[in-house]
Order: sequence, then structure tokens, then C-alpha cells
Amino acid sequence: MQMTNYDFMSDSTEDTSTRFVTFITPNLKRFDLAITTTNRFYGKKLITDLQMGRTAIIGQDDLDEEGYLEFTFKLTEEEAADLRQFLELVVGTVNFTD
Repeated sequence: MQMTNYDFMSDSTEDTSTRFVTFITPNLKRFDLAITTTNRFYGKKLITDLQMGRTAIIGQDDLDEEGYLEFTFKLTEEEAADLRQFLELVVGTVNFTD
């Protein structure tokens, strides 16, 4: 395949690790998540909601931002609070390497 009209900004491959987690919150909301750890994104995690097909790059600063999980994953405040509680156990500190 010839791709002469494409202007690649980046193209790299790296080994990553992905954790697959399924849980039901006390409010009976089910989450099926893929949590990918990579060297990209300054230490943030790539969180994918496998049911809804939504993905976000999330660090602690994103969890602290009001309304972020609600908007990104289309959740109610109650559902987002439950997800936030779980993600705070998973998402570490952001590491700036540049």
C-alpha cells in the first residue's frame, strides 16, 4: 500500500501492559474497563470503557476536575463518583520526563 499523501507526525511501537477489570458498584452500575499503562502520556493511564467504547487518558489531575468523568464517559454524578473511587486506586502520579 502506498501512503505518499499521508504526513505522519508520529509512528512508534512500544510494549504496554493492560489490566482488564469488571466490577459492579454499590449502586449496581457495572463497569468493564481496560486500563493500559504506557510510557506515553506523562504517566497517565489509558482508560477504556469496553461497554460504551469510550477511551480517555486519565491522571489524578483529571480525576480532580469536576465533571470530567461525567462528561467523558457519559455518566451520572453518582456513577462517576463510584468510578472515581476505583480509579483513584489505579491512577498514579503524573511523571513529567521532558
